[in-house]
Amino acid sequence: MRHSLAPRKRVFAMAGLMSLVGTAVALIALVAWLTLGDAAPIDPGLTAQAASAAAIERGAYLARAGNCRACHTVAGGAAFAGGVRIDTPFGAVVAPNITPDLRTGIGPWSAADFWRALHHGRGKNGRLLNPAFPYPSFTYVTREDSDALYAYLRSVPAVERPNDPSALRFPFNTQAALALWRALYFRPGELRPQPGQSTEWNRGRYLVLGLGHCSACHSERDALGGIHAEAEFAGGLMPDSKWYAPSLSSPGEAGVQAWPRNRVARLLKVGAADGATASGPMAEVVYASTQHLDDADLEAIASYLAWIPARDTERHDENQRASSDVMLRGGNVYSTHCAACHGKQGKGIDGIYPALAGNRAVTLARPNNLVQIIRHGGFAPTTAGNPRPFGMPPLGQVLDDDEIAAVSTFIRQSWGNSANPVTPLQVLHVR
Repeated sequence: MRHSLAPRKRVFAMAGLMSLVGTAVALIALVAWLTLGDAAPIDPGLTAQAASAAAIERGAYLARAGNCRACHTVAGGAAFAGGVRIDTPFGAVVAPNITPDLRTGIGPWSAADFWRALHHGRGKNGRLLNPAFPYPSFTYVTREDSDALYAYLRSVPAVERPNDPSALRFPFNTQAALALWRALYFRPGELRPQPGQSTEWNRGRYLVLGLGHCSACHSERDALGGIHAEAEFAGGLMPDSKWYAPSLSSPGEAGVQAWPRNRVARLLKVGAADGATASGPMAEVVYASTQHLDDADLEAIASYLAWIPARDTERHDENQRASSDVMLRGGNVYSTHCAACHGKQGKGIDGIYPALAGNRAVTLARPNNLVQIIRHGGFAPTTAGNPRPFGMPPLGQVLDDDEIAAVSTFIRQSWGNSANPVTPLQVLHVR
């Protein structure tokens, strides 16, 4: 009986092997198709010689709208010469040199190569780019705007600075992993004007979803770093800085559905408006990007942001009340370090020190931003409309984690504010 079963076992083993081989071949074919499928020849577009002064000027404006310097200019380094390290849950990505240097920058790139990077998320050689470069948003940039950006970047001084290698962990550093990610989350797109919506609204949609890539920070990501439609603008933790980009769809977080549009536009232009102040990463966005946009584009952005459907992302469970000991300790810290500016009742001074009473930024479900400001200080952006903003000094050198947790809790549960207490462990996790 044992010998009679042996041939049958060999047949089953062979069949299993063939099945595995077939699966492997199918996966290789799928990866090859995903890797090469949209790498068809692209219209070469304009050449460096054909770039006009007007195109270069427009490209400079668009580069500010997209905040390209933020990722491609290291502190103290040459503009657009790369080197900024972006930490992700999958390892670190280092932004490349995008000056027109022939050896280390994008000097050898054509306008078509540049368009392929923005629209398809592929480098000059056709290799898939890591989505830390927000091509899922930049895919909506028009070819005309892409060519203008290219013309501008060709006009900046060439800097010979070799690109530092990224440090992504296996398998996230492979083309196969990127191909799988793209199959799940990315398709090259185009934003066609929506009938029934105004020209202003459509312009705002283009800036918010495309060059502004607002969803890249203000959306919740899943375990693979992708954004599902229902999570867009629902708020997201920024793993490289531990700041929380609040939800643009929740009026209780950063939604502006009920705000006058001129208040939204002013916040983006000046960095402060009617009790609201940009701080942390958003202050950097205002400083480097939105303050340089013209009023029409700011009004357009405000129009689209106000349109985003309001979704209540907050939990309605009753907030836990802190113990009297924690509130007493937090109150003492507040009286010593905070009350002189923000007032004993948390009302602040209009236009100078923001009110903490009724401030939705301090009662977010995630306390990260409040903890970051207490520890590292709070600084509004320097803008043409607010050239000498008041700042808050960092307290991380004089307060320990227990004290930061206590004063955060006191602020979140005083003067009518209602939010859960902050624990020392949460403060530690925000480091």
